Amino acid sequence: MKFTWLPALLRFGLVGVGGLLVDLAVLYVAAPNLGWYGARVLSFWAAATATWWFNRHYTFASATAAATAAESVASVGRQYLRYLLSMMLGGSVNYLTYATVIVWWTGPAAPAVGVALGSCAGLVFNFVAAKYFIFRQPAKNPATHS
Repeated sequence: MKFTWLPALLRFGLVGVGGLLVDLAVLYVAAPNLGWYGARVLSFWAAATATWWFNRHYTFASATAAATAAESVASVGRQYLRYLLSMMLGGSVNYLTYATVIVWWTGPAAPAVGVALGSCAGLVFNFVAAKYFIFRQPAKNPATHS
């Protein structure tokens, strides 16, 4: 069995770690002026924007390169908005998994296990959405390929 998606998943994960660092930096810089909740909105947006850019130019560069010639500013903007929506949905999957673990498993390790499983579930959801919905490889036209 070939795991051709594995390198992209590893790059996606590395970009996610970078996004976490952006998220934390913006959160702590903005919190004194915006409070923890307002700063969290700004930090999520900053992290999602950074990860969109790096995933576009690094993780899924081959799909992006194939589409770049025909892209307009509007289509890049639509891709960015789809990415933000997808990341919010992935965050919901993460939180739902976390909450499910907390409800069904008691004990001192439950929150940590919930965070870990939630992160894994969110990662998988976000990767699938990015690979197959946001940065999908354009379909090859059979008429142009012999």
